[in-house]
Amino acid sequence: MTLSKRLAAEFFGTFWLVFGGCGSAVLAAAFPNLGIGFVGVALAFGLTVLTLAFAVGHISGGHFNPAVSVGLAVGKRFPFSELIPYIVAQVVGGTAAAGVLYVIASGKPDFVLGGFAANGYGAHSPGGYSLLACFVAEVVLTLFFLLIIMGSTDSRAPKGFAPIAIGLGLTLIHLISIPVTNTSVNPARSTSQAIFVGGWALGQLWLFWVAPIIGGALGGLIYHGLFSEDK
Repeated sequence: MTLSKRLAAEFFGTFWLVFGGCGSAVLAAAFPNLGIGFVGVALAFGLTVLTLAFAVGHISGGHFNPAVSVGLAVGKRFPFSELIPYIVAQVVGGTAAAGVLYVIASGKPDFVLGGFAANGYGAHSPGGYSLLACFVAEVVLTLFFLLIIMGSTDSRAPKGFAPIAIGLGLTLIHLISIPVTNTSVNPARSTSQAIFVGGWALGQLWLFWVAPIIGGALGGLIYHGLFSEDK
């Protein structure tokens, strides 16, 4: 498969993740009487990854997340030479989805931008969690996300079930951490929302690049070091 096709798959996969996950938070979670709540948002994020991993995972690997790409590269499942193009495609795809979401959301007469599903710490954490707490949560959860991804896609794992495990894993991650950081574990998802919110969201965006990438790299390193098949 050519690189251009794989990048297109990453663009659309990340678009769907941001549009479906963040869209559920912005458009549906707070809707009077019919709101899906944070459990529904967690499920929506998991479903986006599950559906597009089945749809285009065989084309690009279904990363949809710079931290995942970094973790897979560290874990020797993905070439470092393609890391930057993948990350660019993911960030562009997520930002395009946020733009479409903004057009839709702002079509409501009483629309207020607010946090627009952005990630934050301290005063901008949904539960008021500290910078340290948010950093640790993002590192640990991204680390385990990589363990799930690498384990479920291992050649020794049952075939055809990886997207289910990965999607359910992302759902669980959101159930744990929406109150802490509004859940990132994905720098492209965080960047897409911060661009529209600006101000504090852009000022705090560094955490949602640094922590997930550290967690992803650690997850890839741990899986490769401890669990990879002996050669």
